[in-house]
Amino acid sequence: RLVAMSRRTSARAVAESLEVLGLSAGQHGELMRNAALATAPAAPAAEVYSGVLYEALDVATLAPPAREWVDARAVVFSGLWGVVRLTDRIPAYRCSAGVTLPGIGGLTPYWRTALATALPDDGPVLDLRSGAYAAMAAPGPRAVALRVLHERIVDGAPRRSVVSHFNKATKGRLVRALAAADAAPASVDELLTALRDLKYTVEERPDAAGRPRQADVIVREL
Repeated sequence: RLVAMSRRTSARAVAESLEVLGLSAGQHGELMRNAALATAPAAPAAEVYSGVLYEALDVATLAPPAREWVDARAVVFSGLWGVVRLTDRIPAYRCSAGVTLPGIGGLTPYWRTALATALPDDGPVLDLRSGAYAAMAAPGPRAVALRVLHERIVDGAPRRSVVSHFNKATKGRLVRALAAADAAPASVDELLTALRDLKYTVEERPDAAGRPRQADVIVREL
């Protein structure tokens, strides 16, 4: 559906496709990339995905044991592919989890159904997803959802907020740190302890009925 939509060439169709994907007129090249997905060259997902989190994780510079750790444990949620490992070969594309494709509908509910029984729940799992990606699949019973808060002093009182750029960068750095430490926690408690041992300030939030455990990493320097 994504390829077919992206191949349309009339001015109206192009404008509609850009709107569906949340792209500007200046990003028409992304449509052309999607249109060629069937024959596009593929590369490991670690080389295809980019952005603040991946720059902070920087898998290319990890020592071999740490790289093996990441390759074996990390999975990425994708609006187009569902779930991939960093070693899976994929072409470059543009299609976020929040997209609604003609003939399919919202990708978030689509993947929520498709992934309902596809993911293992043996854990422990450090869930770093947010937004539409977090809604693609419910975390298992041995997961902890993590968010990053920036704490600063305002009028003499501490204030905490999510700062998107640094939220992603911190998540990339903490995965890198866990990999470098060859962390092998057997439970969520051990996972949170491993983060604290790596000098992260971790605070658990009160349990909410029917939801996985939740924790915050508090960052005071960005």
